[in-house]
Order: sequence, then C-alpha cells, then structure tokens
Amino acid sequence: MFRNSLFTLFAASCIALSAFRFDDNWLDKIVAKFEAYQRNSPQEKAYLHLDRPYYSAGETIWFKAYLINSGSHTADSVSQVLYVDLVDKSTGKVVLLKKIEMIGGLGEGDLALKDSLKAGDYMVRAYTNWMRNFSEDFFFHRDLLIFRAEASPTVYPSNADDIDVQFMPEGGQLVLGMEGRVAFKATNILGKGADITGAVLNQANDTLVGFSTLKFGMGFFTITPEPGEKYRIEVRKPDGKYVSYAFPEPQKEGIVMMVDNVSNKENVRVILKHNKVVSATSELALIAQTRGEIMYAARTSMAKKMSLFSIPRANLPEGITQLTVFDEKGLPVCERLVFVNKNHPLSLELKADKAVYKSREKVELELTAKDAAGNPVSGSFSLAVTDARQVLEKEMYGVNIRSYTLLTSDLKGAVEQPSYYFDTKNPNNVRDLEVLMMTQGWRRFSWKNALEDSLVANKYFVEEGISLMGKVVRSNKKQPGKVKLTYMLQSNGKDSTRAVFMGETAETGEFAALNLDVRDTTNLLIQAVSERGNRNFNILLDAFQPATVTVTKVPFNSIQFDANELAEYLKRADEYLQIERKIRESREKMLQEVVVRARKSDQIKKDSRRAIYGTPDATIKFDQINSSGAMTIFDVIQGRVAGVTVTGSGFNRTVQIRGSANFSGVVEPLFVLDGMPVDKASIMNIPPVDVEAVDILKGASAAIYGSRGGGGVIAILTKRGGENYDWSKDKEPVPGTLVTKLLGYSPVREFYAPRYDKAAPEHVRPDFRPTVFWAPMVQTDKEGKAKMTFFTSDAQTQLNLRVEGMTPKGQFGAATTQLKAQ
Repeated sequence: MFRNSLFTLFAASCIALSAFRFDDNWLDKIVAKFEAYQRNSPQEKAYLHLDRPYYSAGETIWFKAYLINSGSHTADSVSQVLYVDLVDKSTGKVVLLKKIEMIGGLGEGDLALKDSLKAGDYMVRAYTNWMRNFSEDFFFHRDLLIFRAEASPTVYPSNADDIDVQFMPEGGQLVLGMEGRVAFKATNILGKGADITGAVLNQANDTLVGFSTLKFGMGFFTITPEPGEKYRIEVRKPDGKYVSYAFPEPQKEGIVMMVDNVSNKENVRVILKHNKVVSATSELALIAQTRGEIMYAARTSMAKKMSLFSIPRANLPEGITQLTVFDEKGLPVCERLVFVNKNHPLSLELKADKAVYKSREKVELELTAKDAAGNPVSGSFSLAVTDARQVLEKEMYGVNIRSYTLLTSDLKGAVEQPSYYFDTKNPNNVRDLEVLMMTQGWRRFSWKNALEDSLVANKYFVEEGISLMGKVVRSNKKQPGKVKLTYMLQSNGKDSTRAVFMGETAETGEFAALNLDVRDTTNLLIQAVSERGNRNFNILLDAFQPATVTVTKVPFNSIQFDANELAEYLKRADEYLQIERKIRESREKMLQEVVVRARKSDQIKKDSRRAIYGTPDATIKFDQINSSGAMTIFDVIQGRVAGVTVTGSGFNRTVQIRGSANFSGVVEPLFVLDGMPVDKASIMNIPPVDVEAVDILKGASAAIYGSRGGGGVIAILTKRGGENYDWSKDKEPVPGTLVTKLLGYSPVREFYAPRYDKAAPEHVRPDFRPTVFWAPMVQTDKEGKAKMTFFTSDAQTQLNLRVEGMTPKGQFGAATTQLKAQ
C-alpha cells in the first residue's frame, strides 16, 4: 500500500530532463527557463460559492462565480467565459452545462436540476477555455449529493476500518546514514482522516520509533536509516488490528531536505545534508517560487556536507511556496511545500436589526467589510441564508473562497476541513498545516515542463466572448482556398436581436469567429462562397466538447446525515417542489381560438428591427422570375429602378444613385443588410434566391444614415433575416449554407424570495424554503457597507448566514452568523 508520490515525481524528472552544463551562471539559466515557461503558461483559478451543499432533484443550484489570476490573486478580467457543469460521478458524464459571462472576474448563474435526475453523487466543476491547457486538477471541483424523495440515499459506513496509509519522506527521499523525517497520512473508505498509531521495526523486531496521528489522520516521525538494515512499519487500525506496510526505500547516496517553518518568526529555514562524492567546485541550489514568481534563489558549495538557507518570511507572499533543491547537475532532486500565513483576511461582519424574528418577518442586514488594518474596503460578495433544520452544515471548517484560493487550489487530493488551518484561535493549526504541506502533492507546477528545451504551444485560447470555429470543405476533399463567409445570428424571445457580419476562411478552409456577444440559444446561419461565386461547399462547425472528466474513486462525503434530519429535509423539499409545479400548471391556461382578418398590403411589410427608415423611394421584390439566372443582387437591380445605374460585369460592379453624390465625394451608396451596414463585397456574395426585397433610398430619405448615406442607400432584406423566418424548416439544405444553434451566455435568473410586506396570491401557500435568501452580487461601497433585506419563511428554525467574497486587489474573506426564526 506504500506510495511515495514525491520521490516518484523527482525520479521521473531526473530521467526525463537533460542536465544543465555546469558553469558560473547555471542557476541563472534555470531561473530564465522558469520565467519563460510562466510567461507562456499563466494560469487562472475559478471558485464557486454555492448556496448549499446538497439538493433534491427538481431544485436549483444557485452560485456566484469568481475568476482569479493565479499569480497575483487579483480579479481576472481576461477570460470572459466560464464553463460550469454538473457531472454524474457514477458515470463520469456531464449532465448540465452553462456558459457564464464573467465581467471583471465576477459572474452568477444557476443549474436547474431536472425532476428526472437520479439520486447520487455529483460534482460541480468550473473552468475557462484557457484552463483546459493544463491538468483537470486545476479546475474548481465541488462534490455534492442529490436526493430524491422516493429514493433512499447511498449510505457509506461512518466508521470504516478499511484504511489506507501513505508514507512520504520529507523532500522526497531518505538517505542511508542521514537523519530524515517521514510524513504519513491515513484515510478511511470515505477519504477522511483516520486516527492510527504505529511503529517502525528493524529486522530484529526492535521498535526504533513510534508515531501517532496529530490531526485528520496525518503525522510524521524522524528516523536515521542505517546501511544493511531492513525496516517495516506496523500500524494499529481504529478497530485494534495491526497491518504491515513497507518502509520507504532509502537511497545509498543523495540529498536530505528538512524545513523549519514554525520555530523562527523571521525566516523559513531549510537544512540540506548530503553524502555525495563530488568535486570541490560542485554546487547545489535552492529556489523558492510562489504562484509562478521566484521569490528566492541561492546556491552553495557542496564541499560542506550540510547547508542552511534562511528565506526571509517578509519576502514571501501569503499562500503556498514551493521549495526545490537542484543538485550539481542542475536537476531537481528534492521538493517541499511551505505555507506562509500572513493572517491578513478581510474582516466581514453581518449585523441584523434583530436577533429573533417571527415567521414571514422582514430582516434587515448590513454587511461591513474591512481590511486587516481596519480600513473599510469596497468589494464583491455573495450571501446565502439557509434553514438550519433542512440544510446541515456539519463540517465546521468547510471550504470558502479564502481557504480555496490560498490553500486547496494549489494542492492535489482532497483537504479535509480546509478552513481549520486559518482558525487563529486554534493553537495547533500552524503545526498541523506544516504536516499537511509534507503530505499533500503539488499540482500547480512541474519543473519537468519548465526545463524542457522548447515550450509547448497551448491548444486552447483565452476566450473574451463566445466563440465558434469550424471548417469549409469541398465534396472532393480538396482544399477550398480562401472562402468568404456571411454569419447571421438571430435570437428569439421578447428581446429578439439580429446581427450580420462577414469573415473569411484560411486556405485550408478553417475559420473562427471570436469574442461574440451571444445570449442564450441563438439561431446561426453561415453562408460560404468563393471569390468566383462557387457555393458548392459543406460547412462543418466544431461541436463544443466539455472538458474530460476524471472521477475520484473514493466516495468522499463530508456530511453524515441523521435519519430524522434527512427525512425532514426530503419531506419539505418534496412539498415545496409540488407547490411550484401546481403554480406552473395554473399559469398554463388554454386560450380560445382567435381568427384575425385583414387586407394584405401591396407594399412589403417592413421589420422594424431591419429597417429604421420609413417608406423607401423604390422597392424591388425578388421572385423566381426576376432572380432566375442572376448571379448577384445587382443583376436583379440593374435596369429596374430609375436613377440607379449599375456598370461593369461579374463581380466588378459599380453602383451609383443619380443625384446622390455630394461634396464629400461619396459616389457609391451605403449597403445595408438586414439593418446592418456592410461592404459591397459582402453583398456580392449573397445569392439572389435568399433575398426577399431591396429598398432604394435617395437624397433626404437616406439622411437617417447621416454622412454614410450621402451616396444613397441600398437596403437588402433577406428571407432568412425576417423576424418570422424559421431556418429549421428549409426543405432542402442550400449549398454553402449551414443552419444550426449556437449556445451563448446562459441567461441570469433572479432568485425568488417572496416579499410578505406586499399582498400576493401565492402567499397562501406554505413556505419552507431550504434556501431562504440568495444574493450573489453584493457590492460594498467606499465605506465598506452594503445593505440587504429578505423575509423569513414559515419554519421555526435557526437561519445560517454565510457570506464570502473578495476585493479587486485579491483580498479574500468569509464569515458566518446565525439568526433565530420562531
């Protein structure tokens, strides 16, 4: 069962990396490669504040999204699209996906759970397109349970004796004849820490050192392995039984690393010892880097068998620092993590106007945010108010934005009760945090990648808006060359919008339209035509594929349910969902048939969203007769409108509206496609069969377009650009045309919280909401203040209030408080 992850990591690195040539500036070369790698691979962190830890099928997961620069920990305003999905851990499939618009590193959304969703273990993830260049471990993950009223939840044993123990030498290796420390971590079947005791025995069964867990199944012991000896580890499990584990294999020759991050307030001290036979000029080096920035780099002669490095604590930022030792060949051989806690969190205080409230009574809250010096700060926060009888918060030190950003986002594996390590009232949190640093693996950075001779190109780009990509292909599979593209986007609903823009493919036919502002599900039409007017193409759009899913085998469930408490929650949740269903059904009433009779106007009815002008000076209706044989729109216009002259042939046409040229030299008219100004080349590429009509505006009629309409206006109204046109009902696919749907930013829904100070019909129903109030966008002013109001429900219970958030400069804070409702 022994797994030495750190030693394996460094052994693999030594095999894979080519050694640096030893010279006076070898450390400078390592630093230069590191900095080049970081410039090529900057990283982001995403965090979601969920309104609660578990849900029932049919309910809604409400969340606030934070996007943070991994290096500076400031709000990240680069990526503007965040993907949030829900993964079924039993199958590894994504069952829900949302695209969240991020503005200044902030966003909000929800995941509406279907009534048919099965009960079980799920995981919520959050990531950007850029984050997909790196390991899935970089994504935000949050395990949660989803219940069904009629289904019994999966119950895991609470006192599992089937434990796993891992032993990890500090720095990655033990060396014969040299004192070293070995950290260990014992976990049960739930992935939680298990209390154990044990001892290291030699071949003669003599006990050399005993050990026991300190906190969350973790601890360490010190030992000096001797040559010629064989060791084993005996562990006493919680049930009293003993199990044997292999002892980490010591190296005959190497470097031992020991770190003191506790006893000295001014410095982090690193002790290095070695027994290697090297030349008198050989050196080893120590590099300390924090979130992609080197904070300390020094080297020393290996003529001495022991070296002491003192890193000023004041020079290290708050969070995890990675200490790496490089041997005389310039290869990383030892690694250790340390945590520097400056104890500078935001101070958040929630103050209510009362301590006890009646049912359906108004609650007035004031949030005050201050920095460590007591100064008020402006920041963005999110608040969740839950019914304590239904939403159990039994993990006293759960994850919050501060513990995630500073700690767990940079560690591999689950960290049990991460906020425990930030509790300044706990006298052992510093000691236990050091043991955690010895047992958790590093995931943010690998020296192997940084020391490669060439940087790997990143596959995924930074999204500053909705993107679509694809390829135009010929039926004969030959490269199409450059092809002109026309994109039409049309959204539905009460805020229906329409946009038209142009583009061009590469010689290979590949194309991309980036940084689009697309909302909800939008109709997309793409038309492709070559420079010679050929439209015999197929347009293939790249389908969005969610990031791959790696499901943790350990069924980690941080909440243990009492049967009565769980039954109460399921009962209330089912009652509330049934009430909501009845309300929705009552709103869906059948209307009597209505017949509307009116005379059809001879003039084409204009769509106000396409035509901002009034009655045009002339209109040409396009039909099969006048469009037959026409290559371009101008072939239809030519000779049909008095005063409009079309000269030239093919795609070399010049258009002029007589009397419209003015002093500014404007000769050709302004071309408008479905309300959007475009260039003449774009108009040339539109098939006449797709056009409904063309309007001609002269002189004063064109004045609505300002100076751009000085040469008159030719407005093209396409059939597909019409408000009521349904692209999906085209009987046959048009060559060179693709009609599909594009998923844009997910619409933001408002959390429903009843206002009982205003009478409403729905107030007659019982109110036992698990989430009583959810406010995702709480902004404190320059005085550090923000006010909120909500109403209590019918439940006689305790209300748990949880607020967390950050400032734009990267200060994080979280706080909880309670109110009584009776």
